[in-house]
Parts: sequence; C-alpha cells; structure tokens
Amino acid sequence: MSNDKTITRNNIPKNHPPVNPEKIGILLTNLGTPDHYSYWPMRRYLGEFLSDQRVVDYSPWIWQPLLQLIILTKRPFTSGAAYKSIWNHEQNESPLLTITKAQTEKIKEKMFDRYGDKVLVNFCMRYGNPSTKSVVKDLIKKGCRKILFFPLYPQYAGATSATANDALFRTLMTEKWQPDVRTISAYFSHPAYINALAKSVEKAYLKIPDRPDILVCSYHGVPKRYLMEGDPYHCQCQKTTRLLKERLGWADTEIVTTFQSRFGPEEWLQPYTVKEVARLAQIGKKKLAVIAPAFSSDCIETLEEINEEIKESFEKAGGNQFTYIPCLNDDHDHIIALSKIIDDNLLGWV
Repeated sequence: MSNDKTITRNNIPKNHPPVNPEKIGILLTNLGTPDHYSYWPMRRYLGEFLSDQRVVDYSPWIWQPLLQLIILTKRPFTSGAAYKSIWNHEQNESPLLTITKAQTEKIKEKMFDRYGDKVLVNFCMRYGNPSTKSVVKDLIKKGCRKILFFPLYPQYAGATSATANDALFRTLMTEKWQPDVRTISAYFSHPAYINALAKSVEKAYLKIPDRPDILVCSYHGVPKRYLMEGDPYHCQCQKTTRLLKERLGWADTEIVTTFQSRFGPEEWLQPYTVKEVARLAQIGKKKLAVIAPAFSSDCIETLEEINEEIKESFEKAGGNQFTYIPCLNDDHDHIIALSKIIDDNLLGWV
C-alpha cells in the first residue's frame, strides 16, 4: 500500500513551496489604456495595440516600418490630446480604467455575497496596465487553481475577444502548473444584457424633452474583409440591435446599426457612423440619440469620438438635437447582467 499523502497546508514538509487554499479566480478583461496622455506613455500603448496582428494583420515586414517610423511619431500627439480631453485628472487615469475598477468592485461584492472567500475577483487589460500576465500570475500565486476569464466584449471579434484570450493563453504557457481555465463567450444576445441596454435607453429617453427621431446603435468597426474571412462580429452586432428593438417594442424605422472608428485604406463595415448621422440629418432626422452597445465601458471611442467628432458631423449637416446615451458602465442592471453571466459559467465549479 502506498504511503503517499496529498500535501495540504497542515502537512507541508520542510522546504516545500507554500501551499495556499484553493480558490477560483474571476478575471474581467477590457481593451486597455495608456498610463498617461503624454507622448511616451501614448507611444508605448499605441505601439503594443497596433503591433497586435489580431488588430492589424498586414505583413510585419510592411507594417512595422510604417508603424515605427511614421505612425508612432505623430499619432501619440493626436491621440494624447484626445485622451487629455476626457482624462480623469482627479485620479490621474483614463475613464475606462476608472469605470473598470468600479465594475470590478461591484461584481466582487456580488460574488462574495454568493460564494464567500472561495472566489477572487480582479481585472486586467489587454494592452497597458494592469497586464493580463501580471494579474493571472498573481491569481495563481494566491491559490487560484481555476480561473474564469471574462472578456468584456458583448460581441465577439478576433480583434477584441480573441486577442484577449491569446494573452491569457500565452501567460499559461509559462506556468509549470497550469490552472483550469474557462473563457466566457460573447453575450450579445443574453437576455439580461439586452434588458440592461433597453432600460438605459428608456431612462435616457425619459430625460430628453423631444423624443429622438431615431436611435443610432454605433458599434466599433472592423475591416469588411474580416467578415468575409469568417469573423462573426457583424452578424452579432446586427442581432443585438434587432433584439434591443424588439425588447423596446419599436418599429424598424426607429433604430439603425452603424460602425465607427475606421482607419486605414480598406473598406470597413458600413454604414460608417460619422457619415450616416450626417445623412440622417440631411433627410430630416434632426433629433438623434446614439448608443454604443459594443462597449461595456465609456472610453476614448465613446466620450471623444461619438461626443465630439460624430456629434459635429451631425450638427454640420443640419441636426439640432444630439443625445449620447452612456455605456452601461457600472450601472446596476449591467452589474446584474454580468454577474448572471458569471454565475452561469461557474456551474460545476462552485
């Protein structure tokens, strides 16, 4: 009969590495943020982001010289100015970081109420800090033998959900003893998410004196080529809009899907938000509301691009009432939805 015993905290031999009580890690992840809006932090952040082949999949032999010698000499100044205009100066961080911290704290409270100290909740960023690698290693060090990884992207895209998972998997490649891992799938049609979106629209419309003529659902764009190569993002965005329309009980003429943030020479998913809002104004839709269902937190693309560039395009074309409906952020209904999705994915672990 074997005399082997499972090593626990109560029977650790001398010189054995510390043994922590086993826990489950819940790790939220979002796109990322620069550490500051000044040149060098912006250059580091943009360099990491734009070097990701999931984001820009051109040959590195062509793309990297262009990126390093031209784009990263100019872009940090313009992007830095945009970040400065929305920066949380009180906490010296981007709004995305502020909001993600708030989301994490509220989800942490929900999870503790359900599961006590069996779970640890934290967040990481795909680009910038806190990095995926640093937070995953910290969870493992604290005894997490199971990790539930939650990319906060309602719609799946190779340039968002997949690259977030890539960062997780690369970190696991360096671990001697890998934890069990689950990744949460896109939740673009989850009833709790759709309900949270709908309630945010209903609350916003109650505060608007004149009801908007149309609601623009503006999603982050990707090259059209990605759709043709099998990326489901476009279809999932369309379904989110349709489900939101049905939940609100609206007609097709009251809501539209558009795509923003295009850069580079390729054709991207259309219609482009910046052009579509101008077209709507020109055909008599003078009162407009815009929501960004693909973003779980307000960020540079919503606070600066929508509220400034896209708003300006609409007003120059004759629009006279522009309302931006904030992202779900740490709203109560959003936290309920995210917690429900986490609960569903913890089945069998707790």
